[in-house]
Amino acid sequence: MKTFELKGTVRTDLGKKATKADRVAENVPCVLYGGAENTHFTTTVGDIRKLIYTPEVYIVNLVIDGKKTKSIMKALQFHPVSDKVLHIDFLELTEDKPVTVELPVKLEGLAEGVKAGGKLSLEMRKLKVKGLYTQIPENIVINVAELGLGKSIQVAKVSLANLEILNNKNAVVAQVKLTRAARGAAAVAAPGAAAAPAAK
Repeated sequence: MKTFELKGTVRTDLGKKATKADRVAENVPCVLYGGAENTHFTTTVGDIRKLIYTPEVYIVNLVIDGKKTKSIMKALQFHPVSDKVLHIDFLELTEDKPVTVELPVKLEGLAEGVKAGGKLSLEMRKLKVKGLYTQIPENIVINVAELGLGKSIQVAKVSLANLEILNNKNAVVAQVKLTRAARGAAAVAAPGAAAAPAAK
C-alpha cells in the first residue's frame, strides 16, 4: 500500500468544551488505538484532506509530538449537515497482526462480451480483505478479457495471495450486461431467426 505522512498533537483535555474549540480552530480530534494504550490527538483539516477524499487506502505514518507510529484509518465521522470531519479513528499496525481493510477494485482487459456489444459494469467498487498489512496491495486488479456476454465474476472467483476476502462469495463483482443492440444481434444470429420463405 501507499504511505501517507500525518502530523498530530496530543490532546490533554478531552472534554466537550475543548473538543468544540479544536473544531472551531479547524483541528480534527482523533484517536489511535490498538497499541498498549489509546492516544488522543488532533490534526489539521488541511493535512487530512488528501487522506480522506480519495478511494486509495494508505498506511498512515503518524508523527504525534515526535513519536512515530504506523497506522491505518479505520473510521470517519462527518457532521450530518455540513459534512465537516468531526472525528477519525486510526488503528496501530504491527507486522504480526492481521487487519481488515476495503480495497478499491480495478478492471483490466477488453471483455469478450463488450466486443459482442455488451456493456461492462463494475458492481462492487471495493472488496473487504483481511491479512497482514505488509501483504496488502494498493488495489485489487481483475482481468475481464474472457468475460462473455451476460456473464459475471463473483467474489468466489477472485483470488488474492495471503489474503482472505470477507465479502459474500456469491456477490457479483463485475458483469457484462446485455444491451438492446446486443439482444438484437443475438436474435438475428439465433437459429430460425431468418425470414420464412414466401408462400407459393
